[in-house]
Amino acid sequence: MPALIFQQIGLPEIAIIVVVLLLVFGVSRVADVGGALGRSIREFRREVREGQKEDEAAKPESKSEAKVESRSEEGKAPPPSSGSPMSH
Repeated sequence: MPALIFQQIGLPEIAIIVVVLLLVFGVSRVADVGGALGRSIREFRREVREGQKEDEAAKPESKSEAKVESRSEEGKAPPPSSGSPMSH
């Protein structure tokens, strides 16, 4: 039933909300809040994009590191043995 309430909100209701906000906070304050909200959204999107780029860059590195480790283990020679087994 609560979903029906939000389906009823149209342009006149939104206009009333905006007018009330302007009366309560004033034009300059609403403009400041709108600007801050816009900056916050832009910064959030930028951080998300940078995080995705870092994730994409990290994935190939981890695969190549695994290949390097497996190759180095294949070519390793056994450790040299000491002269006598009882020397410890």
